[in-house]
Amino acid sequence: MVVKTVTLTKDAYDALASLKNEGESFSEVVRRLTGSQILLSSFAGAWSGAPQSEIETVRKFLKDSDRLSRTKLRTLSRTGVELGKPG
Repeated sequence: MVVKTVTLTKDAYDALASLKNEGESFSEVVRRLTGSQILLSSFAGAWSGAPQSEIETVRKFLKDSDRLSRTKLRTLSRTGVELGKPG
């Protein structure tokens, strides 16, 4: 296996080290963070143990955001503004 040496500033090293999982090498951290695909299963259990009130707050935020997005899209479509272009 070819090995390369990389120099990091102390703050960059600390940032990378803070993302390291127990037993994970720095090479594994870099591979994980730079992977082009993130499996949905990697998020499984992320909310386990979260208070129900926090989950409900997030659900309400997502529902409200979705409603606002739909309203904005309807408004833009009525005004003839093309999406992706300055209005």
